[in-house]
Amino acid sequence: MPAPAPQSFGIALIGAGAIGRMHAERCLRHPEVHLAAIADPTEAGRAFAEALGVPWYADHRELLRVHPVGAAIVATPNATHLPVGLDCIARGVPVLVEKPIAGSLADGLALCEAAEGARVPLLVAHHRRHNPIQRRARELVASGVLGRPVAVNGMATWLKPDGYFDLAWRRQNGGGPVLINLIHDIDQLRFMLGEVVEVQATASNAVRGFEVEDTAAVLLRFANGAIGTLVVSDTVTAPWNWDLAAGEAGHYAQQPVDALYICGTEGSLTLPRLQLWRYPGARGWHEELAVQSTMPHKGDPYEEQLRHLRAVAEGREQPLCSGRDALGTLRVALAVLEAARSRRPVTVAEAGA
Repeated sequence: MPAPAPQSFGIALIGAGAIGRMHAERCLRHPEVHLAAIADPTEAGRAFAEALGVPWYADHRELLRVHPVGAAIVATPNATHLPVGLDCIARGVPVLVEKPIAGSLADGLALCEAAEGARVPLLVAHHRRHNPIQRRARELVASGVLGRPVAVNGMATWLKPDGYFDLAWRRQNGGGPVLINLIHDIDQLRFMLGEVVEVQATASNAVRGFEVEDTAAVLLRFANGAIGTLVVSDTVTAPWNWDLAAGEAGHYAQQPVDALYICGTEGSLTLPRLQLWRYPGARGWHEELAVQSTMPHKGDPYEEQLRHLRAVAEGREQPLCSGRDALGTLRVALAVLEAARSRRPVTVAEAGA
C-alpha cells in the first residue's frame, strides 16, 4: 500500500463487514483521505486488513488509544453503534456512523447528546444524499417545477443471496430490510419532500421464515399533504431498486429502470433517470405529455461522503446528515415496523418511544 500524501487525512474503519469494505475501497482511492487502521474482532477482519497492508486491531478502543486519526467510520451491527460511537466521541474523534444511527431512538438520542456535549462532529451515512442525481432531484422539487407534490411511489425489490444471512443478526428483529435497506428510501423522501407524519404498513416473513421480515408494504402521509407508497422485499427476482438503478456501486449490474416516482400538480419526476413529465401546452389527460431528461455528471456518493467527512471534521462544512436529522429517518422506519406489528396507523411523532 503506498504511503499517504502528506496532506492526507487518516480515517479509522471500525467494522470490516460488507459496508465497511465498501468504505475501505473508497478510502484507498480517495485523493483527500487515507485508511489509517481497521478495527474488527473477526479473523476475516484481520485478514482483510493484512491484505490491504493496513494496521489491524481486534478492539476499536485500542485503535483509538494508540493510533491518531482524523475521523472514524462506525460500520458495526446496528445495536453496537451507541457504545462504539461513544468511545469515538470520548476520544474527541469525529465519527461517521452507518445508518441507522442506532438500533433504537433512545440509543440514537444518547449518541447525539454525547456528541453535542463534547462538541465532536457526528454524521450519519445516508450516503444517497451525496449522489448528484439525488441532489438534482431535490433542487427540482424545491424549484416548484412539479407544482405541489401529491403522491410518491417507490420500490426497493431485489434478491439477497443465501450467504448474506450467515450473520445471525441479519435474521433477527432489527436486521431486516426495513432498517437495513428501506431506511435509505425513507431518508430520500424526507430529503426531498419533508417530514412524514403518519405511517401504515404490513410485513411478512413468509418466504424465508426468519424472525425478521423479508417483505413490507408501506403507506406514508407527509406534513405537506402528499401521500406515498413504498414496497421492499429482499427475496424477489426484480431490478426495481435504487442500488441497481443508480449505479452507485460497481459490484451491482446497473439496470435501465427507475425506482422512485414523484407526482405533482404541474409535473412528475422519476429517479434515478430524472425524467421530468409535463404538459407543454394545454393541460388534461387528453393532451400530449412531454418528457425531459436531465442527467448530472455521475459522481460516487461514497467518495463525496468521505470528502464531506473531512470537511466537517476540519470545521469547513456542516453535516449534510447530522445525528439529529438521522433520528427523524429512524423514527419513520421504526413507525413502519410498529405499524406492521400493530396493524394500525402510527403517528411518527409517537413511534419508538
